[in-house]
Amino acid sequence: MKARIYKPVKNAMQSGRANTSEWVLEYELETPRRPEPLMGWVAADDTLNQVRIRFLTKEAAIAFAEKEGFEYTVSESHVRKVKPQSYIDNFKYQPAEEKK
Repeated sequence: MKARIYKPVKNAMQSGRANTSEWVLEYELETPRRPEPLMGWVAADDTLNQVRIRFLTKEAAIAFAEKEGFEYTVSESHVRKVKPQSYIDNFKYQPAEEKK
C-alpha cells in the first residue's frame, strides 16, 4: 500500500496558520474516482482515501509507515519567508539605488 507524508499548507479561506504544524499521512488512491450514476457525486471504491493520520513530527510519520510496511513518499514543506513590514513603510522615502 502506498502512502504520502506531507505538511499541510495554510487554508486560503482563513488568515491563521492553525493545523499547519503537524505532518499528515494520507493513503494513495487504489482505484480511480468516478462520477456516481445516480447523483453525479464523485465516488471511489476504496474508503482509505478518507483516512488522514496526523503526527507531530515527520520522523513519527515515517516510523509509522515503516512499521506498517507501507511504501511512502515524503513531500517537504516550503519555508515561509516573512518580511516584517509596517504600514508606514509604504510611505517612507527610499533613495533610487535602494529601491527594488
